Formats: sequence, C-alpha cells, structure tokens
Amino acid sequence: MPGLNIYCNFHCSGVELEMLQRGTAAHRLMIVPKASRSPLASGGPDAILDEADIAVGQPHPQSIARLPRLRWTHLTSAGYDSYDRPEIRQALATRSAILTNSSAVFAEPCAQHVLAFMLAEMRRLPEALALRQTDHSWPGRTLRLGSRLLQGQSVLLVGYGHIAQRLVQLLAPFEMNINGIRRHVRGDEIVKTWNVAQADQVLLLADHVIDLLPGGLETQNFFDGRRFALMKPTAIFYNVGRGSTVDQEALQNALDAGQLGAAYLDVTTPEPLGPDHPLWTAPRCHITPHTAGGHVKLVEGIVQHFLANLRRFETGQPLLDQIVAPEPGAAR
Repeated sequence: MPGLNIYCNFHCSGVELEMLQRGTAAHRLMIVPKASRSPLASGGPDAILDEADIAVGQPHPQSIARLPRLRWTHLTSAGYDSYDRPEIRQALATRSAILTNSSAVFAEPCAQHVLAFMLAEMRRLPEALALRQTDHSWPGRTLRLGSRLLQGQSVLLVGYGHIAQRLVQLLAPFEMNINGIRRHVRGDEIVKTWNVAQADQVLLLADHVIDLLPGGLETQNFFDGRRFALMKPTAIFYNVGRGSTVDQEALQNALDAGQLGAAYLDVTTPEPLGPDHPLWTAPRCHITPHTAGGHVKLVEGIVQHFLANLRRFETGQPLLDQIVAPEPGAAR
C-alpha cells in the first residue's frame, strides 16, 4: 500500500525522527513545522491535514470527522477525551475510518508508577522523606510499627485496560486479592472482574482503590462523595486515569474528615494544578505532576507503536488499540 500521505503533528527529533522517517519511507510524511511536544494537546485546524490518508499525533478532532480522505488516525496518547464524541465516532464509522491510540505504550510506566505509590504508602516513605524538610527527627520506631506489607490486602482496579492488566502481573508476587471493574466483562480476565453496576459493592471491601478510568461524559466524577463514603476509612485511593473522573471537592472532604487513609494522584483537574489548590495541602494527599506515563524512551516507544500499526494497516491486518473500528469486511 505505497504512496499514502501521512500527516504528523507529533514532535520528535534525533533518533526517533530518523526511525519515523525510515519507517514511512514508502509514503509521504508531512510533518507540521510546529509539532506539539505534548502527547495530550490537540492541534488546531490545519490545511495540510486535508491532504492526509493517515494522521498521527493529536490532529484537530473536528477535522478528522469531516475529512473524507482520512482513513486512519493514530493518537500518540492513551487518553482520547477530545475525540470521544458521538458525532466524531459516527462520522468515522460512516466512512469506515479507524481511530487508534497508544495505550499499550503507557501500560508499563503507569503500572510501575502505581506500584511505586503502593509501596511508598505501605513503607511510610512520605513521612520518612518529609523529615529532611522538617525537624530532622528520627522516629524510627513509630515508622517501623506503622509500616505494612501488601500481602493479603485487597485491590480494586477500576478500569481494566492495558495498565490494569500489567499491574496485575506486577502485583502477582505480593499475593494480594485483586478485583477489577470494567464496562463490559468479557470472561477472559485473569482476576475476578465485575461490571460498573456492581462497583459499589466491591468498593466496600478494597484496601486499595485504583482509578484507571478514561475521561469522558460516562466517567465524569465517577468517584464522588457517595463512593468515597462507601470505602473503608483506611482505604488508599490512587488516580492515574484522568482528573475528570474524580470529584476533587468530595475527595478533599473525605481526606479532611478522615474517611480515607490516603490519596495518591498523578492526574488532576485542572492541569497544572494551581499552587494554591487545597489538594496540595490536604492531609495524606500525595501528588505527582502527570508523570506516570513518562520515561526516557517514551517517544521511541510511541514511534515504534505507530510503525507497528502502520505495517498492519499496509497489510490489511486489524490495528492495535482500536477505539473506532470499521465493520468486519468493510473496504478501506
């Protein structure tokens, strides 16, 4: 399938750019002069996109819906909030166009980040590390007696995509009781999995509640005051999904009232979180600035993922990480 026009508004340079150019050598690669350095920020309307058969990066959402020539859009992010609109899905489905994301690329770093959060909480690392910035005291006995092991505790993974599946593997040596929540239970999950309607009854039992939900209207404020009240007062809440899935005022209230053991957040609303936002000083609330998906070879991984999908597209194979897929047998 030679001679395709590939639009790219994803910034890469050096080795990664050379890799992208080599991998698309059979086609025309159209790189936007001011490509975005963020895998999260959607671009604006662009006349170059009108010529594209394939778009990679974060192209303008409304444009990909209206351009009849565009056959496949590959997002360089795991999230796709801006593209998850009924009118965009319908427009793509009508012309059998494909929308994919890069969720598989972010599974390993995000899963490791969650594990780091969990171990930090169990081993009382926030309190120990804070001593350097406070009174330089030595409360060894208190921290030792307050430290815990993960063995035997229960975990609830809310959202059962790539990150959750990798996290299940990382947690296996700790012999934990792991449950999952997903929109549609398939039956092939390797942990006990419940549908969304059953979420409340499983929340009651969890020691660790891990929010891996995507953004969108269906998940807006999924974790609200009512659900925080259902959790154990010792439960730890983690969010590496999207900030919009949490009612942050309700989370703040739960922490202030001692209704939660702690919260570990990698995503918030808005981002960046303002320096005066109350979550920065909420009791037992620990924040990383949306770094869970990052690592030194992230851009290389994104490029490799796109090129692997491009080989599939060229040979008519199903693409990885499909969000909108053509009907079986539909012509491309």
